[in-house]
Amino acid sequence: MKVQLINHTPDPDRTVAAAAKLCYSPSGADKVLDDLDDAETGRFLKMLVELGHWSPTEHVSFTFAAEGVSRVLTHQLVRHRIASYSQQSQRYVRLDDFAYIIPPSVESNPEAAELFSNIMKEIGLAYKQLASMVHHEDARYVLPNACETKIVLTFNCRSLYNFFEHRCCERAQWEIRKLAALMLSEVKKVAPGLFAKAGPPCIARGFCPEGAMSCGKIDKLKKV
Repeated sequence: MKVQLINHTPDPDRTVAAAAKLCYSPSGADKVLDDLDDAETGRFLKMLVELGHWSPTEHVSFTFAAEGVSRVLTHQLVRHRIASYSQQSQRYVRLDDFAYIIPPSVESNPEAAELFSNIMKEIGLAYKQLASMVHHEDARYVLPNACETKIVLTFNCRSLYNFFEHRCCERAQWEIRKLAALMLSEVKKVAPGLFAKAGPPCIARGFCPEGAMSCGKIDKLKKV
């Protein structure tokens, strides 16, 4: 899996701090960036997170490119509706000799790995045969969820916080959890203040909302 932050709002920490300053101070628009040094920016961002005042964070956005991910992952990803997606099309891109993602539990089991690989080969052959008889927009119906895909995705900061809360959790499916971790690592490089408290609730806020469905590792994770 490869994840790259390919674009973002310039100076995201300071942009959000400026929006917050306008909410909480008498300063006019022409003064909103005055005195917003690193310390003052950090103060506003800390206040927003502690108060749960998320609307100022919607003023910044982050665009990622991801590859080496499966259709299983992207089916989950697009459930996060306050975001924008552009995915490689199986209608327009012919996928002869398609790549596919192997789950770790399959890869670590020789018998399962062999079965999985054989099935992928059979599907690949079926796809090629069908694509020689009908348009590949119809041949794609035999392609598996394991099929590798590429996607560009854009979130605003508030939506990213929600995404990280759900998908960085230990109970999230392994592949989308890996994607979330890589995305979080990317945004922390350009907006360390904004994302200092981002992640699953056990780490970000010290509690687990999963109840009986909790992974049971909250004490260990809080120390990470």
